[in-house]
Amino acid sequence: MKIAIGTTNRAKVGAVKEALQQLYPQADFMEISVPSGVADQPFSDEETRQGAMNRAQTALEKTGAHIAFGLEGGVRELDGELYCCNWGAVATRTRTYTSSGAQFLLPEEVAQPVRNGQELGPVMDAYTKKRDTRHGLGAVGVFTNGLVDRKEMFVHIVQLLIGQVQYYEGK
Repeated sequence: MKIAIGTTNRAKVGAVKEALQQLYPQADFMEISVPSGVADQPFSDEETRQGAMNRAQTALEKTGAHIAFGLEGGVRELDGELYCCNWGAVATRTRTYTSSGAQFLLPEEVAQPVRNGQELGPVMDAYTKKRDTRHGLGAVGVFTNGLVDRKEMFVHIVQLLIGQVQYYEGK
């Protein structure tokens, strides 16, 4: 089975591989950089979900894989506070399935620059004084004191997605 992943982000690629390698030990994983088709910093569940769907569908089209995954992180306002939201999509040759995952509160000193138009990844790098946090711990790792990192957060979403594919399509 050929499984495409619509990103080269280490945390997202690692999540797909970790969730699927035991289920599909002979799978050929193909990482491909594809555009999300949404803002660099998605600012709603709807926009974040659409970015995941776009990545999955484009990865499927460009690779000819059997299935393709798109994972997208975004933010959303709720009661005047900014939360991280995370969405995933898996495209098959017959349809695209979606699922969301963990949401968690961002502290105001991180939320405000994001509200002002900055992307969360660079804001987190400045906040932590580290580089490429989006490829490792991510904001979730920082704000859960390392109990959940970005890859682990996305593993759950990939499991929800592949479970839907197995249920509805028997793959």
